[in-house]
Amino acid sequence: MTSPGGAGRRFVVEADGGSRGNPGPAGYGAVVRDGDTGELLAEAAEYLGRVTNNVAEYRGLIAGLRAAAAIDPSATVEVRMDSKLVVEQMSGRWQVKHPDMKPLAAEARAVFPAGRVQYRWMPRKENKHADRLANEAMDAGQAGRAWAPRAAASRAVPASPASPAVPAAAEPEAETAAPSEQPRITAPAGWAAPADMGRPTTFVLLRHGETALTPQKRFSGSGGDDPALSERGQWQAERAAAAFAARGTIEAVVSSPLRRCRQTAQAVADALSLEVRIEEGLREADFGTFEGLTFAEVKERQPEALDAWLASTRTAPPGGESFVAVSRRVAAARDRLLARYAGRTVLVVSHVTPIKTLVRLALGAPTEALYRMELSAAAVSAVQFYADGNASLRLFNDTSHLR
Repeated sequence: MTSPGGAGRRFVVEADGGSRGNPGPAGYGAVVRDGDTGELLAEAAEYLGRVTNNVAEYRGLIAGLRAAAAIDPSATVEVRMDSKLVVEQMSGRWQVKHPDMKPLAAEARAVFPAGRVQYRWMPRKENKHADRLANEAMDAGQAGRAWAPRAAASRAVPASPASPAVPAAAEPEAETAAPSEQPRITAPAGWAAPADMGRPTTFVLLRHGETALTPQKRFSGSGGDDPALSERGQWQAERAAAAFAARGTIEAVVSSPLRRCRQTAQAVADALSLEVRIEEGLREADFGTFEGLTFAEVKERQPEALDAWLASTRTAPPGGESFVAVSRRVAAARDRLLARYAGRTVLVVSHVTPIKTLVRLALGAPTEALYRMELSAAAVSAVQFYADGNASLRLFNDTSHLR
């Protein structure tokens, strides 16, 4: 990236923000480097009180941009962040929908003229410096102190949203985590706790809320109508969203393409200021001619087809999809998600059959195990996957958030 007309310097801004609870005690960190030499020019960090992770990330971005502008307002800037949401929104590829994010995005855009800032996503492990500063600011704030830089960067001072940082004297001696550093989101014990063999990939599995067909126990797969959530189903989705927002460990939201899942996923995503990504492989089984019927109605109208379907997981309902076929599809979707979200905690919003399939695959159980599981509407389950190929079921059919 070069400066238009050769004017101004070239800077790299690395920014990060974190919230221990989402919302919870939060802070940001940002650094400014010379774009040609990599020399550290400024640091900024601040404790923000109780806000969400995304608000903290935007505050880190704004502080970094302001620190760069204080050094040279005619500079061009490359911003590097590990927040896909902020990078995509500020690059104009994703809309800024959340009301808390819109003014922050506008504030960030106002620091430099349009065209002078570019955004690039980078893995979290490469954003150690800004992440460390954010955690130092949170540690200090929770201890009732103002953030202060390390001795090697003693001339750096904290930057509030209205006060940019001043230049730092030198690169800190190390960018490794301080002993007191905590993860970006301090996860409670349970399905988000790190394992000794490295951070696992966690699928938090949420069945969609009820539709009009759910209490009637009618077959509702991907081959029939695409019903919306009922009033109760929407309430269930909102209760789930509130529970996930309070827990604060979800980093991405993925959904089946069917409407009842998309609506459930969107309720959670809105509460967490995340985007919903659609994964086709998470759709419900196609129940063929059973669609829309109750079990009793199928037994009365299609007894031979029902007996054959119940006798073998390789047999599909007429015009539908067998459980073995669903398992192959879901396993492929699982592998895609594991590759895309390695080491992260992902909310997977799907249906009875795909969720049961993910659970039984994690357990190494036969396909017939699908018949031995009960999964309620809007129930939460969780599975962790490790780098060595092993998996662990951490939670199954939890509906405590609906009580």
